[in-house]
This record gives sequence, structure tokens and C-alpha cells, in this order.
Amino acid sequence: MASEWDWESGEGLLGIDDPAEWDAAFERGERHLGTAAIGLAFQCSLDEASPRILRAMQLPDRDERGFAFTAAGTAARLNGGLTPELYAALRAVGHRGLAETAVDDTLTFVPFRDLPPWFKWRKIASRVRDKLETWRSSVKYAVEDAWQALRGRRS
Repeated sequence: MASEWDWESGEGLLGIDDPAEWDAAFERGERHLGTAAIGLAFQCSLDEASPRILRAMQLPDRDERGFAFTAAGTAARLNGGLTPELYAALRAVGHRGLAETAVDDTLTFVPFRDLPPWFKWRKIASRVRDKLETWRSSVKYAVEDAWQALRGRRS
């Protein structure tokens, strides 16, 4: 039986809904497995998609690894949570590089009470950093406005 998925071009793989087909493609060494992991995140349960997303995070092709992290973020958006293994994989990479958007999606779409401790600290740190940046900007603009007002009087 011929596969209905175009592994060479990657076309249509966002619609893949069969984890066994992904596994077979992985064994064959097919291309576009990260793209297909996104499809699994959309089409399958988190428990079915998670092991494939984790494997795709280890692919040698950087772009396909990036798509695997996109799949993790997609899973967080759609399910309101991740498996312990996906949380651990994102934590191992940290809030940078390929995992940055996936971590941000997790922090955005998973309720705070359901986050593991590292993610809770990331969310708190992110909010504190954002608040400090807001305050810094406000002070900067206030000083600039005061300086302009003072200079305006001298002219």
C-alpha cells in the first residue's frame, strides 16, 4: 500500500493523523518528520503525539527540530497542558533558541496552577521583567518630558 503522505516535499503532512505512519516514516528515515509532528499535534491525542514530538526534537535537521518545538507549542495551545516528558524536554532546552516560542505558548495557554515549578518560575520572572520594563520606560519618558519642558522655558 502506498503512503498518502508526500514525505519528499512535506506537502499535506500537517493533516497526518496516524502515529503508526509517523513511526514507519521515522524508521525509513524520511524527511519532514518535524512538520508531520505538528500534524500529529493537531490531529491526535496528546498521549499519541507526545512521543513522536519528543523524537522529532532530536532530529539532526535543525529546521525539522524547530518544527518539533512548534508541535509542542501547538499541543500546549490545543490541550491546555503537556505531558511530563514534553515539559522536561522544553525545560532542558530552556527559554531560548528553538524552544522559545514553545515555552511562551506553554506559559500562555496552560493554566498557571497546572504548570510544573520551573514553568511557574518562568511565568513569574517574565511578568516581573515586563513590569520592570514598563516602569523603566515610564520613568525614561517622564524624564525626557521634564527635560524638554525645562529646555523649552530656557529658549
